[in-house]
Amino acid sequence: MSAFYTTVARFYDSENTDKTDDLEMYSRLAAKYGGEILDVGCGTGRVLLHLARDGRRAHGIDNDSAMLDRLDVKLQQLPQLRDFVSYARGDVLSQQWDRNFSLILLTYNALMHFHEQDHQIALLRQLRACLAEDGRLVIDLPNAGPAFAAEDSDALTFERSFLDRETGHLVMLQSLAYLDRAAQMLTVEWIYDEIDGNGTVKRLIAPHRLRYFFLPEMQLLLERAGFTVKAVYGEPDGAPYDADSERMIVYAAGV
Repeated sequence: MSAFYTTVARFYDSENTDKTDDLEMYSRLAAKYGGEILDVGCGTGRVLLHLARDGRRAHGIDNDSAMLDRLDVKLQQLPQLRDFVSYARGDVLSQQWDRNFSLILLTYNALMHFHEQDHQIALLRQLRACLAEDGRLVIDLPNAGPAFAAEDSDALTFERSFLDRETGHLVMLQSLAYLDRAAQMLTVEWIYDEIDGNGTVKRLIAPHRLRYFFLPEMQLLLERAGFTVKAVYGEPDGAPYDADSERMIVYAAGV
């Protein structure tokens, strides 16, 4: 992960409080495959804690201390989940595990933080090595097609507004984005305008870079790392994947 998450950690949970559409999918998969679960890039525990509430043993890894500090606070407030949750603070590319996982998750856009092909392959091989027999790897990505088909714009785009849970302040989120289609790289400047009770605006600008993937490329990367693609969906509810799908959700198994 990048320094982006250190910068925006204080806003992350408030901004994503309504990001729940994928949680039922992970509950279904956990029930089907059983065993322990690995959440790569677990952040503040959005998916990790959901699975723990289901009674699943979930392990996370993330290299951003600011995000994991917020996970710590949540676990202090939810002591009943401590027996179900563990996490490592570190680099997934060099992490060694003493167990195999029946379900490995690269949740919402996580793979997009791995920009270079050698890092992508190294990551997938690392995950293949700790995937249990008959287990599944699940990768949730945006469908690149609609983004690449859209017209470019240098206009400032209003994304959403939300209330900061800690201060109660209104936060207006805007963005400036540039898509390099040849490199499949999206560069975004996220602009957070926090408005306090006196109407004073405090601006935070957080640059972010994300790598898009197309399905044939994803299939080749997985094959090279020792996986085979079992299914591809366009939504967490299992809707078929097609050119107009919002998401590209890939289920893969070991060869």
